[in-house]
Amino acid sequence: MSDATNTDDDLRARIAELEAENARLRADAAETRDLSADVAAAASVSPERPKRRRGRTVAAVVLVVIGLLLAPVAVISAWARAELVDTDRFVATFGPLADDPDVQKFLADEVTTAIEAQVDIPQLTSDVFDGIRTLDLPPRAEDALGLLEAPAAQGLSALLSSTVDGFIASEAFANVWDAALRASHTQFVAALQGDPDAMLQIGGDGTLSIQLGPIIEAVKDRLSEQGVGFAAAIPVIEGSVQIAQADSLVLVQTIYALAVGVGTWLPLITLLILAAGVVVAKRRSVALAWTAGGFALVMLLTLAGFGTGRIFFVGAVSPTIMTRGAAEAIFGGLTELMVSTITALTVLAIALAIIAWLSGPWSAARRVRGFSDDTFNAVRRSAADHGITTGRFGIGLHRWRIAAYAGIAVIASLVLWFSRPLTVSAVAWTVVIALLAVLVVELVRRPDEVVLVEVEPEPELESEPLASP
Repeated sequence: MSDATNTDDDLRARIAELEAENARLRADAAETRDLSADVAAAASVSPERPKRRRGRTVAAVVLVVIGLLLAPVAVISAWARAELVDTDRFVATFGPLADDPDVQKFLADEVTTAIEAQVDIPQLTSDVFDGIRTLDLPPRAEDALGLLEAPAAQGLSALLSSTVDGFIASEAFANVWDAALRASHTQFVAALQGDPDAMLQIGGDGTLSIQLGPIIEAVKDRLSEQGVGFAAAIPVIEGSVQIAQADSLVLVQTIYALAVGVGTWLPLITLLILAAGVVVAKRRSVALAWTAGGFALVMLLTLAGFGTGRIFFVGAVSPTIMTRGAAEAIFGGLTELMVSTITALTVLAIALAIIAWLSGPWSAARRVRGFSDDTFNAVRRSAADHGITTGRFGIGLHRWRIAAYAGIAVIASLVLWFSRPLTVSAVAWTVVIALLAVLVVELVRRPDEVVLVEVEPEPELESEPLASP
């Protein structure tokens, strides 16, 4: 029995040695073929071939640089067009400003000031008391009227202020704000087009103003409901309040015109230009790594630009025009979606750069790939030893593995394209699922058909007892 066991162990050890030797011979043969191909290619290269390669490199660099320069414009134009076309997204962007305490206080102060500028409450109170004095009141009553006149004017002013504050802080104002945003979605477009009837107006000097007329009319109705008689004296006010002054706002109008024209196609055109730069390059993996890294850098610079813009915007409007909190709330509401999209694109570009680096010719990347291949080979060999194999399907998948990887990349790209506006969570989940799909392909494919050799133990010879003489 022990001899049979030793024989089995020897056979298995011999099979393992033969498999290792076979793998080494295949690697040597592949290396020899590659070397022969390189020698043959080098021998057949004509003097024009290096020039052609240099031309491809120059073309790739030009395409990638153009694509990277267009990338920020494409992102901003796509965001601008989405804000203008999608009413729900527009309301979701500007609606929360109605609940911001700093914005509420700013609007309440401006509305109260605008009403008091049109309605002289002290003079109105004085006229009322003068009319009462014509009623031939006793001297004491006239003296009392003199004492009550100033408090009455102050009381009306306080009533006006409290009514405005209460209305703007109420849920009714939030509903009115959302309804006004939804109903007047075209007002934002009109402001960028310079329409004088728009609630938002951008002047030629870069001044951004909000029309107070609709808000004042709502306050006037609220005062009338409370029985405040002087509400009828409030005229139609066409005033506005300046919320920002910056030369860049004039540039915003130019960007808007560009966004309407190319907001849909510019992102796709930019993507195609970058892809063309990678395809034209001599070493595509290297080109992809540099392109993705450059794209991530451009997006980071764009984010830094928004951060700088926030500082300048807040500094320009506070505290002379509004409080710092109100300025930050308005700027944050305007740019939140775009900043989120740029952040997601940055994460995606970094992930793509890492993947491209891992598939590149760098020595560190080769070591990582070698370790990965050894690990997956060990897993597949262990599974085969336990009778777990993917058979012909695994062999076919190995032959078409490049197509499988390309399909995963295309599907992930389509998911991201139709998930716009991008978010960090959407990018992260897409990358994770794509990596899991690649992991499944690696585990299922069979680089070489594993042949299991079952060693049958030799039948033991039964020893017959020697016949006794």
